[in-house]
Amino acid sequence: MSQAAHPAPRSLAEALRARDDASLAALLRSRPDLVTPVPTDLTQLATRAGTRASVLRALERLDRFALQTAEALAVAPDPASYDTLLGLMAGDARDETIAAALPHALGTLREQALVWGDDDRLRLVRTARELLAPSPQHPSPTGLGPTVQEATSGMSPGRIQEIVMAAGLPSTHDSVSAVAALTALFSDRKKMAKLLADAPEPAVEVLSRLVWGPPYGQVTPEPAAHLRWLLDRGLLLPTAPGTVVLPREVALHLRQGRAHRAPEPLPPAVEPAATHSPQVVDATAAGQAYTALATVEELLKDWDEGGPAVLRAGGLSVRDLKRTAVALDVSEPVAAFWVELAYAAGLIAADGEADERYAATPAYDEWLERPAAERWARLAETWLAATRTPGLVGGRDAKDRTLAALGPGLDRSAAPEVRHRVLTLLAGLPTGAAPGADAVLARLRWERPLRGPQQRGAEEDLRTRLARWTLSEAELLGITGRGALSTHGRALLGAPALGAGTSDTSRTTAGTAQTAAHRSSTATGATPGSPGTTRAAAGPAESSRPAESSRPAESSRPAESSGPGDKLPVHHHHRPAPVLAPLSSAEQAVATAAAARLLAPLLPEPLDHVLLQADLTAVAPGPLQRPLADVLDVLADVESKGGATVYRFTPASVRRALDAGHTAADLHAFLAQHSRTPVPQPLAYLIDDVARKHGHLRVGAASAYVRCDDDSLLNEILADKRAAALRLRRLAPTVLATQSDPAALLEGLRAMGYAPAAESAEGDVLIARAHAHRTPPRTAPEPVPDGPPPPDATLLSAAIRAIRAGDLAATTPRKPAGEPLSGGEPPRTSSAETLATVQAAVLTGASLWIGYVNAEGAASQRVIAPVKVEGGFVTAYDHTADEVRTYPLHRITGVAELAED
Repeated sequence: MSQAAHPAPRSLAEALRARDDASLAALLRSRPDLVTPVPTDLTQLATRAGTRASVLRALERLDRFALQTAEALAVAPDPASYDTLLGLMAGDARDETIAAALPHALGTLREQALVWGDDDRLRLVRTARELLAPSPQHPSPTGLGPTVQEATSGMSPGRIQEIVMAAGLPSTHDSVSAVAALTALFSDRKKMAKLLADAPEPAVEVLSRLVWGPPYGQVTPEPAAHLRWLLDRGLLLPTAPGTVVLPREVALHLRQGRAHRAPEPLPPAVEPAATHSPQVVDATAAGQAYTALATVEELLKDWDEGGPAVLRAGGLSVRDLKRTAVALDVSEPVAAFWVELAYAAGLIAADGEADERYAATPAYDEWLERPAAERWARLAETWLAATRTPGLVGGRDAKDRTLAALGPGLDRSAAPEVRHRVLTLLAGLPTGAAPGADAVLARLRWERPLRGPQQRGAEEDLRTRLARWTLSEAELLGITGRGALSTHGRALLGAPALGAGTSDTSRTTAGTAQTAAHRSSTATGATPGSPGTTRAAAGPAESSRPAESSRPAESSRPAESSGPGDKLPVHHHHRPAPVLAPLSSAEQAVATAAAARLLAPLLPEPLDHVLLQADLTAVAPGPLQRPLADVLDVLADVESKGGATVYRFTPASVRRALDAGHTAADLHAFLAQHSRTPVPQPLAYLIDDVARKHGHLRVGAASAYVRCDDDSLLNEILADKRAAALRLRRLAPTVLATQSDPAALLEGLRAMGYAPAAESAEGDVLIARAHAHRTPPRTAPEPVPDGPPPPDATLLSAAIRAIRAGDLAATTPRKPAGEPLSGGEPPRTSSAETLATVQAAVLTGASLWIGYVNAEGAASQRVIAPVKVEGGFVTAYDHTADEVRTYPLHRITGVAELAED
């Protein structure tokens, strides 16, 4: 298309106006804040795209090379040509790798409306230039200083002439031409080489220390000879008393034209650090998944009768977290992870009572009834989308307050995106391959670099910590095994299944002509879910992907644009390789179900038996069926866990079962039914012995009393020195009383070796069963979104249509009518003039430009084609809304005819 047909844009709004719909859709998808709310026209879209908050957000989502390209444009002339940008990035040597990657990086910046203009007049948006350009307060990551023109802006004309003459240039008649001559000298490679050839060795050493930044240095009022040599020739320029700076043009000459010391056009490779058999990976992950379920069940069982108290500020106290860690036999950070995961899944919550405590929710009982694989899938899906970050527990917030588990301040909106990206990198490796953590972190830092210089020894940034926590938490949950992504973990992401030794990035969709890009897909600067990303698909595995056809905006983008617009490189060449974008809610539900189906065969089947041993222990060689496990938890104490659980029978545990209402005969029958070995004689004797003593003593409320038909046993209790603290006294030959409460009396007698039973006021034995405490129905906490969500295809289509129509209304030429108002608003017309103009437009079929005020008082401009005027209303086709609407005539503030083209 010729330049005459499409002249160079003069503003970002004009550049956006020349784009096709596909380019606008890519912009709105990559920067969703621009479409919330929908702009009225392209001028408003351009204004919003240049605001500081929006530009900052866009810069933070660029990969390292795209950001380096933007930084180079910030130190280049405005506007700059593509050749100038290439020189700043690739240097005088014109590095081929950088030269090959630069069009794609520039296309990313153009797509996200950070750069506009043709290749001979590239412009970085003003806000981005202000953020990235070097200044004394905010040094540039390039390490470059101000230009000669900027550094000499406050210098006297006489001093500038002295510098020009000392540099071997003829004097000029004004400062402007002198600065221009000095700039030309410093930009000329041959002349600069000749000038520096005469420099003293110490002067060259000073330049070498400043060349890569920071460009500022300190000098004394009487500088040394080699510094004076540099100052006299303008190779160092004063910026303040005692401070000098290396001009940008001099630094670029010394750098061989490069703006960055180490451009990074290619992302760091994520290579396998170890490779395991896929079967070993899946088995290890399945074992971890089973352990995760057992740990969460144990946590909820420990809190079944009411968990720890809620702090006044919210959350668990440090003491309660330590107790929970001891109960689960894990470290405190791991305990915080399980507590937070159960909370995020809606299994625990605060009960909301006056003495508020944490307890299981009714959803926990429903969760327990589901198959093991489905229970795991719910936990894994919750973890993948949760914004609460357990790794922060124990740290400090902005007000230096300790962050507590289950407390406020733990939400980090970047967590889901980092988790998904880390797992996607694992999915891109061959099956069974486990990368090193440092390789994953290096890749993530390339994809989302931190702007500005990073101090050595400083605390790791949030994304790096989130990535580390993701690797460890995925292992705890059983999504990975031995550091490699499992088969069910891959299904959880919606990734196609791969064969051993095959990686995601080496698979392409069958029958397409797309070639592999020289860089990873994330080199576009687009994160998962951003423009330019498509789903990885491969052969028959693609058919298992959920609702792929429902994502046309991401997977079916047209190869060539069909409307007017500048042909953005990112749309037409150098396409990125496929990556896994985050799933929608419906797709994630299907993927989660698929992961559960893959995990189910790997989990051990619950057993209905144990192995009783003569040392009063029982060995459960695997997970037990729930009824069996519930009775064993009452009848015996857990001694050790692992692949097999060891239970130990003690007098206290047997008495606990009797207190729960079981009889000795019940216990004998239970053990005989569920033991693969004969019931050992010591265990049978233990049950009979405890049962014989159980309930011989009866404790009731007097405050409390002890009743026994054997008065000699009561005499024995009174004579026991250990009973002194109970302050017992005899009321009758078979009754003792005390001021202690019944619970304390029961505990005291049991500590003395007796087996008393509590009784009611009617004399019946009270059965002590655990009372399950549940909260009222609670909803799981909602993740905190990281800004506006990416718009779907329907919203994008409607938004672009509305923006185009609004832009048409704002830019279409109008016939003069009346006195137009300021600001480009339609003219005010009387009711009679409005009615006459609308009626005439009905007859002629002309379009009108109207001002309209709705029922809420909001004013807008619209382009309409009137169809009918009747009863005080005009029915017209509204170009702005792209539909037929009816407007009350009294709400039309003014009307004007559109000029003919």
